[in-house]
Amino acid sequence: NFIGSMLPSFKLSYYNEYKSYLRIIAGFMVQGGDPTGTGRGGKSIYGETFDDEIHPGLKHTGAGIISMANSGPNTNGSQFFITLAPTQHLDGKHAIFGRVSNGIGILNRMGKIQTDENDRPTEPIRILEANI
Repeated sequence: NFIGSMLPSFKLSYYNEYKSYLRIIAGFMVQGGDPTGTGRGGKSIYGETFDDEIHPGLKHTGAGIISMANSGPNTNGSQFFITLAPTQHLDGKHAIFGRVSNGIGILNRMGKIQTDENDRPTEPIRILEANI
């Protein structure tokens, strides 16, 4: 469902000029997917939330795993995170839907960006254009 919900967004330039990634926790993950930049917005084509699609064979084995951010079971919206390291404690709790296949160096650089006390980047990280 996530890919189904996001593909129209990418085709409609939903994320072009995207404001910033919401949180960066060094050695853990970068979180984004909220075009409002507030950490509260971002709907999917299914509405506010949609159910988890967790596949037991998919694991958070290292850097570059892309998963749904949520606030508990079946609360997926548009926000996602990309791991910076193995995070097995997230297995079975967050639906994995992709892996960074090109640009892992950029992801590593993002993970080193200075953040404030709320793990927000002190300078914006912007998506200028997104394509699938």
